[in-house]
Amino acid sequence: MAIRENIIKLREMNQITQEQLAEIAGVSRGAVSQWEGGFSEPRMGAIQRMADYFNISKSNIIEDGGMNACYRSSIPGVMKVRGYEETYIPLLSFGKVHAGSLTDEEAAEKTINIPSNVANNHPNAFALEVEGSCMNHVIPEGAHILVDPDVYPSNGSIVVAETEDYQAIMRRWYKGSKSLMLVADSYEEFEDIIFTDDEHPIKVVGVVIWYQAAEEMG
Repeated sequence: MAIRENIIKLREMNQITQEQLAEIAGVSRGAVSQWEGGFSEPRMGAIQRMADYFNISKSNIIEDGGMNACYRSSIPGVMKVRGYEETYIPLLSFGKVHAGSLTDEEAAEKTINIPSNVANNHPNAFALEVEGSCMNHVIPEGAHILVDPDVYPSNGSIVVAETEDYQAIMRRWYKGSKSLMLVADSYEEFEDIIFTDDEHPIKVVGVVIWYQAAEEMG
């Protein structure tokens, strides 16, 4: 019954519905209902998709009490894990991501520490420092973010992207059938950035998969 209990706790901690978890796991809502009822268990592919999305280990879903080590961060889709060893990675050459620009390449003179399990799950991820207020409803200015260039964004994901007009920005990603919107999540007013299918001015640098606020930095 460990998986059943962990899935219920995972969903409740992230305040999402069975339908939303089903979309993340790539299954039907009925399948999630079966898991939570203890009538069936998810296949390993679905477990991996949930673990990847929430930045946790598969063992957090599979093992007894696995979700007891986890707590919810302020970013939807990003979990934090208690009690894990930490890994130091460089604050890479991009340096800082701003509401409207990504600084020129700079030498990486600083390192930041991140949970080892996050580093292991995202081996090609790199760190940036946040400037500006375009995402301060969820990620405060001065925070360090971890960006994975290998993760493809889903609707609602926070991405770092480069555009012709805005150089580099951090926004929520919403892709429709004929358009793409990059939306700020801020206490302040920012215009949505909208592209049509006929336009190709954007390059996704990566998806934000972890962050650390300035007041939490050692």
